[in-house]
Amino acid sequence: MTRPLVTILDDEPEIRTMLADVLEEAGFDTLSFGRARAFEAALAQHRPDVCLVDLSLPDTDGLTLVHRLALEQGAIVIIISGRAQVQDRVTGLELGADDYIIKPFDPAEVVARIRARLRSNKVASQTSDTAYFSGWTAHFDRYALEDDQGRETPFSHAEGEVLRLFLDAPKRLISRSQMQESLGGAASESFDRAMDVRISRLRTKLREDPKNPQLIKTIYGAGYIFMGDVTWS
Repeated sequence: MTRPLVTILDDEPEIRTMLADVLEEAGFDTLSFGRARAFEAALAQHRPDVCLVDLSLPDTDGLTLVHRLALEQGAIVIIISGRAQVQDRVTGLELGADDYIIKPFDPAEVVARIRARLRSNKVASQTSDTAYFSGWTAHFDRYALEDDQGRETPFSHAEGEVLRLFLDAPKRLISRSQMQESLGGAASESFDRAMDVRISRLRTKLREDPKNPQLIKTIYGAGYIFMGDVTWS
């Protein structure tokens, strides 16, 4: 069985070595980089399952890189950073990261979070890749929304998790606690705000009226309901 590939981008050699050793012992293959330029060049040759990304990089803005990875690679993106402020966590999750781990960290926690994300991804990959609803087609194999004119809009892995959650349970209330349980986030202000932003971005990509959305309805104090009829193939 192929071992999942985890890329590690961090400018601290000790952290790269520690993470690589722990992850390889846990059954992962790893590639480590100290500079974003070398990391991005390697993406032309390798398709990682998970990208661990530090935000404080010497040659690029880590948040910009996270956003690009989330939209272009389809990989699970986990930020590992010494920035512990709530706003930093919210911004990282808003830009498409799937998780945010604060330094210093327990290496076992990193392994556990990666495994949890991969399990969630595996369950999703065992279901259908394409959903049809209200004139839209959601292609989960390439993370794109296609309208009835054939025009495509990309969505991130994190946005795709939320969209699939809605499409798997149309016309049923999905509470915040259900979202937290399904998406593996810790109950926190940053998780709630990140979910709000992901849903807002999905509405924008679905060309919803922000004042009166018809597909993703907010039930204040309770959660959300996806109102479209959905078929899968």
